[in-house]
Amino acid sequence: MHVKQDGSKYGVGISMPRRESYEKVSGSAVYTDDMVLPGMLYGAVLGSDYAHARIKSYDTKAAKALKGVKAVITAADFDMQRCGMLIKDEHPLARDKVRYIGEPVAAVAAIDMATANLAMQLIEIEYEELDAVFDAEEAMLENAPILHEERDSYDGIVASPGLHNVASYTRCQEGELDVWETCDVIVEGVYETPAQEHMYIEPCSTIADIDPMGKVTVWSSQQSVFIPRQLTAEALGIPMTKLRFITPQVGGAFGGKCGVTNQPVTVALALAANAPVKLTYTRSDDMIMNKSRHPSRIYMRTGADSSGKLIAREAKIYFNTGAYADEGPLIGSVATFFSRGPYKIKNMNVETWCVYTNRTKAGAFRGFGVPQATFAGESQIDELAEKLNMDPFDLRMKNMVATDDKWLGGQNIDHGTLPGCLKAVYEASNLRERPKQQKLDNNKWRGIGVSTSAHVSAVLSASAVVKLNEDGTITINTGAVDIGEGADTILSQMAAETLGLHPDDITYTCTDSDTSPYNYQTAGSRTTYVVGTSVTQASVQVRNQIYKHASEMLESAESDLEILPGSFVGVKGSPDARIPFSAVAGRALNQVGGPIVGMHSWLYHNTPFDKETAMIEGFALDGGGVFCFAAQVAVVDVDKDTGKVEVVEFWSAHDVGCAINPKSVEGQIFGGVVQGLGYALFEELVWIDGQISNPSMMDYKVPGMNDVPYDIHAIILETQEKTGPFGARGVGEIPLNGVAPAICNAIASATGARVRTIPATSERVLQEILKLE
Repeated sequence: MHVKQDGSKYGVGISMPRRESYEKVSGSAVYTDDMVLPGMLYGAVLGSDYAHARIKSYDTKAAKALKGVKAVITAADFDMQRCGMLIKDEHPLARDKVRYIGEPVAAVAAIDMATANLAMQLIEIEYEELDAVFDAEEAMLENAPILHEERDSYDGIVASPGLHNVASYTRCQEGELDVWETCDVIVEGVYETPAQEHMYIEPCSTIADIDPMGKVTVWSSQQSVFIPRQLTAEALGIPMTKLRFITPQVGGAFGGKCGVTNQPVTVALALAANAPVKLTYTRSDDMIMNKSRHPSRIYMRTGADSSGKLIAREAKIYFNTGAYADEGPLIGSVATFFSRGPYKIKNMNVETWCVYTNRTKAGAFRGFGVPQATFAGESQIDELAEKLNMDPFDLRMKNMVATDDKWLGGQNIDHGTLPGCLKAVYEASNLRERPKQQKLDNNKWRGIGVSTSAHVSAVLSASAVVKLNEDGTITINTGAVDIGEGADTILSQMAAETLGLHPDDITYTCTDSDTSPYNYQTAGSRTTYVVGTSVTQASVQVRNQIYKHASEMLESAESDLEILPGSFVGVKGSPDARIPFSAVAGRALNQVGGPIVGMHSWLYHNTPFDKETAMIEGFALDGGGVFCFAAQVAVVDVDKDTGKVEVVEFWSAHDVGCAINPKSVEGQIFGGVVQGLGYALFEELVWIDGQISNPSMMDYKVPGMNDVPYDIHAIILETQEKTGPFGARGVGEIPLNGVAPAICNAIASATGARVRTIPATSERVLQEILKLE
């Protein structure tokens, strides 16, 4: 269902197909691993056999002597420096120590994969095994082995908290601490969430090639051309002018391709072999050597008075960031920021630790810390409602934030659109008329669950260049990477709306660090809002220049001009007084003024935390962004004999400000619900003695067709965001955030059993049911 406020003459508000849809459906889309360069070698990476060990020596002689091997590198052969998104704590190839099983320790380039894999088996590395620790809380104990002895000296934007194995510590406290005696009802519990694998279709893949001048061109499946270029330059000590990054089609990312993956190692191999090298991870290597969602353990309690007014919440959040921090400190900050949920709770005290352990590192993943905090918080709202004998929907309505309320840390909520989202799912699901618990056949019980969620959709900087071509068409260059979410299409629609063109008249260029203007990366639900603002403003500049030329050509005031369909500009009220864009372009190019180009760049400025009202410590961000809100309702059936859960129907309402492409927004909602369903019921990376036991698509369970409800209802609301392009806000991440608590609240509704550890597998659900008997 799409609730549209205003009509659209051109691109905005039209559900047009994705620009790349034919390429992808036909199979003609070119991904990194599809590319083959003349003389190209094939790379492979050797991972550590130990979770924690000192590297005593390398022996690569046999591997180097193997026919067809062109390069073998280790940290001893190539002077690699530490790099990292927020803390410089990781070498592309392990130096001195390995800190997780599978950590890259050596790499090979050979004439084919068979030779490369054989060469890896010939590399001998002598280790001195060290004690390992895999649990975040255990790693903080004083007797736990230290993973990063030099943490206090690491560079980065996050200072060391000086705590045992802690990469970062965040705290936010508002109101009073000693208010719990005033609460009539208190609920408390421990909530655990899993390490979720991104499971994008395309594993990490990179090709590096060196030109005669020593410049390295890198093609890679990545979420930015600028961030991996910067980190690769830092790691290898190469000037950024000697690195050019290009992004072909990307087969999914979800945060897993933020920062760097295997780009530095691929570049190092190419430099060592003096030849182009392709390094594509196998699925198992991708799951072991890259990153997952942060697993968490959350201790939370929430108190309310007898009327249902929320009074206080306290939370202690432990994120297991694995062997390296990656974006963990920022994710910990975001989780702290959203731990209150979209509710008015005056008294808050939240602490978050991002902890090093000897597991594969965790990093950015759709939702970015919010799903973990939301699972605990929304579960407790339902637990409070049960103790208060109050409807969970009514409890949420009573306490939800609205326009001009303050978020945790004093952030102003300019558009409090949660009430509309809650009312929309309430009405669409006929919630009031549905029984909270319903007995079905064969000891199956049906239940219904509600959740709300929030996110932000504006961070860091972006820029765009829009130019008028000789034939009157438009070219857009932004540096924003489309990772499958449809950014190329919606940004083209924004330019089309501004310039009165059909989107087919707009070319969107491939992202290239040498030619594209800077954009941070495709992450944080930021592209529509931040990059869209730049595209719109640059298009306005082009439109103004068109008007200026046309006013002189038509001998009419600019205020009397208008854009007409078919790439024309004309005089209002005079149908015959018009000229094509191509004529304007020709005049600018050959007679007056020069080429018509618009350029816009900007940095989104967060509203700083109000440190007069809140105690803020250790945040990796100073303030939030543009708030987004959503509400969800899930209907599930639970077999009490087996614990099996089936999601029967799901409603997800989002106020996106303006749906630039409604079908694309629906796609984001559908995808987020399904990915969230996997998080809630199926997906979990499992470690046994530091070894991932399920690093394959056979052993790692994701939802299949039979696991996904046929009826997923995407409800799109549009309350204009006054600061956004055409009133738009982001919608990339928030559809996932509230899915798990909605499903688990529905399980509790159906059975009376509360699942506090996800995924809510049949075994876990059955265990909680049996506890009630």
